[in-house]
Amino acid sequence: MFEYCTDPDVLSTFEWFSCYLTNGKHLLFYKSFGLIILLLFITAPLAALLGLLAAVAIKSKFLLLRLFSKAYANIVRGIPDIIFFLFIPITIDQLIEFTRHKIKCPEIVDSVWQGSDFVVCGAAKLPLNSDPQWIHDIYGFLLAVFSFTIVYGAFAANTFYGAMNSVPQSQIETGKSFGMSRKQIYTSIIFPQMWRYALPGLSNLWMLLIKSTPLLFLLGIQDVVYWARELGGSKTSIFQYPHPDWRVWYFLSLLVFYLLLTKISELILNRISKKIYVPI
Repeated sequence: MFEYCTDPDVLSTFEWFSCYLTNGKHLLFYKSFGLIILLLFITAPLAALLGLLAAVAIKSKFLLLRLFSKAYANIVRGIPDIIFFLFIPITIDQLIEFTRHKIKCPEIVDSVWQGSDFVVCGAAKLPLNSDPQWIHDIYGFLLAVFSFTIVYGAFAANTFYGAMNSVPQSQIETGKSFGMSRKQIYTSIIFPQMWRYALPGLSNLWMLLIKSTPLLFLLGIQDVVYWARELGGSKTSIFQYPHPDWRVWYFLSLLVFYLLLTKISELILNRISKKIYVPI
């Protein structure tokens, strides 16, 4: 903050806003936009990789692997995203803490499920209550990345599976006639050609991933939605910079941010499409 920000009551309108928009909470608000970008750039390649592996597994010769991959893709795609975004972090977190509870506190024989509460010993908490806040933030963010990867990996699996099936069967048969192994057919015929068929679906998936990032708010992460609601709400005289309900302006800034992000993504994806598309 600036030096003249010590007494908000004597500031002019411009000075008041310059102090208000540069206070500590607003810096966290601006930082949360970077959190969204970071989530996208970590989750997108992980989801694509998981989807590619699942698509290959669906075409596997092994029945159990094939059935498991099909079940994963169909079940996740058929259930609303919000359910998985709430279910997966809670399940993973409780599974980790339950395991640590059994290892670190074997003397406690009481059930960890006590009514509607999940109670483990202090040493089993992850992160520990004594850990600094940044560790709690990173742990929550990693759970969010895992959740997004699981959900959108299923959508990517369906996209890749359809793209693989779109590669002309005659080329695959030709490869087999030349004695190529299954691995060689994938690496030399299917993978190089499937991208032109997969890119439209992957582009839509990227847009859906962008639109789903506000769900971080539901996972307890202080993202752009959290700060827009927190900063935009009506402030009383106990706050240093009181103001009326400005949530409409804060959420309008989120609208502009997401529109710009999707527009930039659209331009980049169109350029990539022109680069890799080869008329058949």
